[in-house]
Amino acid sequence: MRDYTKHMLRLRHADQISGREANEVILLNSHNGQSSYQMISGMIRFACQNGIVCGNALSDIRVPHKGDVIGQVIEGAFSVLDGFEGQTEQREGMAEAVLDEGEQNAFARAALALRYDDDKPAPVTEAQLLAPRRIEDRGSDLWTTFNRVQENMTRGGLQGRNAAGRATTTRAVTGIDQNIRLNRALWVLADELRRLRG
Repeated sequence: MRDYTKHMLRLRHADQISGREANEVILLNSHNGQSSYQMISGMIRFACQNGIVCGNALSDIRVPHKGDVIGQVIEGAFSVLDGFEGQTEQREGMAEAVLDEGEQNAFARAALALRYDDDKPAPVTEAQLLAPRRIEDRGSDLWTTFNRVQENMTRGGLQGRNAAGRATTTRAVTGIDQNIRLNRALWVLADELRRLRG
């Protein structure tokens, strides 16, 4: 089983460690080299240590394990770094967009649809996804709303009811592929809302 393990590394520049957020280069690879080496643009918010995946799948850099791998990895890393300015602008735009209660609930409802099947009701409510875990998460701007929803969905631990009505607790999203997919979908959702508001 160990031969097929996928691993993820999140790298950030030391100069950004004292800020509120830091841009990251996310590296994905499988132990056996069967899948392409992958580089993704990301971000971390230090208040909650949540790892965000930025952009869409088109912005991923994939390097097959053949040919000039080192050269392609270096070139790919610079491509990801070049995208940091754009993702910082997106984050700032989200922070400037103030959402009313209905818009926040709509964002949380769409996030629930990303995670849970349509044929069964989600075990938690929009209000639970929007609940802040710390004082600095009480804002109504899109960036803060996105972070609350993202953290509550990926960390799990929310009390709810399953389709049969029994008490349940949401699970953390621990699988690398699931985490990347959910994080990316939430980022795209938030960025589209930012564009609509802008």
